[in-house]
Amino acid sequence: MLTSKPAIIALLGSTKQESINKTILGYITDQVSDDYAVEIFDITTLPFFNPDLDQESSLPSSVKTFRKTLEDAQGVLVSSPEYVFSVPGVLKNAIEWVVSTMVFHEKPTALITASSSGEKAHESLQLILKTIGAQIEGNASVLIQSPKTKFNQAGLPTDVQTETVLKDLILDFTKSMQARAIVNK
Repeated sequence: MLTSKPAIIALLGSTKQESINKTILGYITDQVSDDYAVEIFDITTLPFFNPDLDQESSLPSSVKTFRKTLEDAQGVLVSSPEYVFSVPGVLKNAIEWVVSTMVFHEKPTALITASSSGEKAHESLQLILKTIGAQIEGNASVLIQSPKTKFNQAGLPTDVQTETVLKDLILDFTKSMQARAIVNK
């Protein structure tokens, strides 16, 4: 990513081309674009996690790139649906590739679970991200149920509550990234 703006890496838990989670990431990208560069990392390029390959001498190049991208990012934005009351496999696989590292340790992170129900996946993702050391502050974790009814064709929220929770998420997430940037100077 070639930019002078701090980078936010987005992890999209859906492989669907026209995913509502992708729409939500687009909305957030537009909201923070003056101050941050958001890149959706294509986690579908990562091989299936294999602990035997999780060492420097045998680590797949796509995993090296993924880890380095996360390490260099100012923050991580995760947006995911719920599949069969759980975390989508592609997202779980990506997270498994970083468990043995410190790339998420105290990394400002925002979590959006947008799905018909989403409660189980949201709960699981919160636990998983906390376990790997992600820093999720205040309102930087939201569950948006029935999201397809809450966004228009232009990708904008159609109800005040959804717009408010996303703006609160953005506010707490960006404050967390700014605070960490000051500490790391």
